[in-house]
This record gives sequence, structure tokens and C-alpha cells, in this order.
Amino acid sequence: MEEETICFLERFVKEFPAALEESSSLPISPLSRKVSLEELHGETLELGLRLLASRSAPAGLSALLSHTALTQLLQNDLSSFHCPQEAEANQEEGETVLLLQSEAVQRLFLNKLIDVALQWYENLPKLSLSPSRVLHCSVHAIKNTRRKMEDKHLVLAEFNQLFGIQHLRSGSTGVAMLIQGQQLTVAWLGDSQAILVRKQQVVTLMEPHKPEREDEKQRIEDLGGCVTFMGCWRVNGTYAVSRAIGDFDQKPYVSGDADCSTVQLLGDEDYVLLACDGFFDAVKPSEVPYLVLDALQQACDPEGGTSFEQPEDAVGQRVAQQLVGHAKAAGSSDNITVMLIFLCSPLELLVQQSITETGQATQHFTSQDASQQ
Repeated sequence: MEEETICFLERFVKEFPAALEESSSLPISPLSRKVSLEELHGETLELGLRLLASRSAPAGLSALLSHTALTQLLQNDLSSFHCPQEAEANQEEGETVLLLQSEAVQRLFLNKLIDVALQWYENLPKLSLSPSRVLHCSVHAIKNTRRKMEDKHLVLAEFNQLFGIQHLRSGSTGVAMLIQGQQLTVAWLGDSQAILVRKQQVVTLMEPHKPEREDEKQRIEDLGGCVTFMGCWRVNGTYAVSRAIGDFDQKPYVSGDADCSTVQLLGDEDYVLLACDGFFDAVKPSEVPYLVLDALQQACDPEGGTSFEQPEDAVGQRVAQQLVGHAKAAGSSDNITVMLIFLCSPLELLVQQSITETGQATQHFTSQDASQQ
């Protein structure tokens, strides 16, 4: 393996003895003319792999070279590659998407790659290279008659080495929500959850994938697995979720199949809350309406009064922070993420609650007054 590595590096540095000049064309074309910071990692690694594969580089070496070059690239200030004229056209809900000039930033990446290859050729470090199964992949895409290309794909072999991971065994849960017109659709995999609150009442949208669910328990046992109690119910004594992305060592018992449900919005909904298990392990769904109202009241007036003079955006933003803090104080030691989507004005919720409380107080006073007569 070392001999093969040295032979390749020798060929490569002969072809690329120095950095690419600004005026020269790239030896391989980037996937896009412009790339966001979020897309940069994947597209850059893919470019490096394509260049090295076209020169018959060993797969493991390609991954390590690309990973090292990308790491060095990300240590640079990339602001000079920004496309400021594109910022206006890529605003989504007030958030500016920064775009980079792909050819310019990829030229810098390829020069980093050439530099790393030269360094390794002159002084080969100890590399963890082991033979791996090669899966040949044939991919081609065209814009066809459409005005622009909206498809995008990446093929990243040797994933662990590309991202500097020792054993990729972990997994993840997820919950996603789409509101389209008067329809709310939620999809989930695992024990992250979404709940809808309408007129201060919780509307169940989904049932998390827990091993103790009777249908999930039956599915696991039918496959030859088991569900045991070890502090909580676990699949084969390991994972506390019955479905997840990844967790390959427990497939097929920990399924990768997601669920989806759709409800019709009536126009009187308060908000939707999405959160991970770190929140719901410490907070019951039925507690959420009271916690949100309390958080809204504190955000409006920390002194305990009722003031509606705070900017509405500022009021809404503080609610999720309050909910996370409550879950932590309630005993959650896990990661906690909470996302709250208001379907009506946050201040309107407080106004409605104030009217409700005033009406209840008046009714109680009238009842007492009548009994005294």
C-alpha cells in the first residue's frame, strides 16, 4: 500500500509541480459557478475526489489528501471570494445566503491539494490506509430544456476518512414540518417530536418511535430482536429509539423508515413546537401551553406585570430560550433544541389569555356575590 501511495504521489507532483496560476484553467470543473458556505465542504471534497480518481489515485489516499487540503482551505479568510451582488437575490425570510465564487475558491483548494501532495511525496507521514471495497459509480446530469439547473448530487466515497471520522456508527433522529396553505405536514424518524397548540390545547400530531410502543415492539421481535428495560426501554439493550437515521450496527431492528402525517389548519392555531428528546424527556406535552405563556409574559415584562410595549420579534425570540432553560432545570442532561413557530401573533396569545383570565375572575366574583345574597 505504501509503495502504491509513493508511486501515485510521484506521478501527481510531476503533473502538478507548482501551484495553479490565476490565468490557467482548472484541471477539473467545479459542480457550480457559485457555492454557499454550507455547500462548500461537500462540493470541495467531491472535486478533490474526482481529480484524484481521474489520475488513478488509491481511494483511501484520495480521501486523506482531500480532507487535509479542505482543512487547510477552511483556515483561510474566504471573504475575498464572496459574491456581494448575489446576496440580495438569495435572501430567505430576512436571512442573507452568502455565496462564493466557486472557481476561485476551488483553485485555492486545488493548490492546497497540490501542496499537500508535494509535502507527502518529500516526507510521507504515517497514514492509516487500509484496502477498502471500491463501488464504481456512473453519474451524469443535464439542465435539459429548463432555464436553470436545480438538481444537485454528491458522491463521497471513503466517508470516514474524508471527514476525519475513526468509526461511523452513530445515528440521528429528526423531525420536519411543512406548512403549505392550510395544510400542516409533519415527518419524523425517532423520538424528536412536534406538537400543535390550538386555543391553548395540545393537538397530537405524531407518536415518537419508542421501543415500548406496542407496534414497534412487535416489529422488532418479529425480526428476531428484543426490547428490554435498562433504565428505559431499549432495542437489544442498546438504543432507546426504535427508528433512526444511521445506527447501522442495529439495523434492521432500529428502522430507517420515517412516518408522516397531515392535518388541516383551521385558522385558530397558536403555534407548533418542534423539539428533540432532551426537551421532551423532562417536559410533558401537556405542560407546553403553560410554559409558553409564562415565557411570553416574562419576555413582555420581567417584573411580572402585563406590558405589550416590547418589540414582538424580541418577545417571540426569548420563548425558546426560556423553554430550554426550563427543561434543563427540570433535570434534562441531554442536548436540548427547541423550535417554536407562531401561527398567530405572540402578543395576541397574551391578549387572549388576559381576556380569558379576566372573564374567569368576573364569573368567580359574580358566583361568590350570588351565594352571599
